[in-house]
Amino acid sequence: MTAPRRGAPPLRPFGLVLHHDGRWSHEGHPIGNLKLREHFDRSVRFLPDEGCFVVTLRHFRGQIEVEEAGFFVREVLVERGLVRLSDGTEEALDLLSLEVSPRDGAWLCRVKRELVSGGVAARFSHAAQAELANAIEFRASGPAVFLGGRWVGLPDVD
Repeated sequence: MTAPRRGAPPLRPFGLVLHHDGRWSHEGHPIGNLKLREHFDRSVRFLPDEGCFVVTLRHFRGQIEVEEAGFFVREVLVERGLVRLSDGTEEALDLLSLEVSPRDGAWLCRVKRELVSGGVAARFSHAAQAELANAIEFRASGPAVFLGGRWVGLPDVD
């Protein structure tokens, strides 16, 4: 007789995709249930040891396919120098990590640096990108944002 398995089963993709624009689909079908999509947004985690993203639903934990970014910047809190992410957390905004998505020009930044060196990508929502863009001032030294009480220069993100 074989001993019962202990611990979580091995992670495998199960057809859930987080698209570059924040949409969710399962096996090619859009997920229309707003509460389920919001739950997935809040439950995305990056597992550095496995090098993958997962979501949880009750006792189930499954690996997801991420097209571009596992997290989304929902709000820029310029005065505090923070971003509010799709998983409900707030993190310091690292302006030097800003880059432009090759897909469509949306801005990306790096977050969750405590999990993995260099962090993982977070994509700005339209509203968050507009908030940050509105905070940009052109100074003698170039474009900068008064972020968290100090001027921070922007990288070239053309």
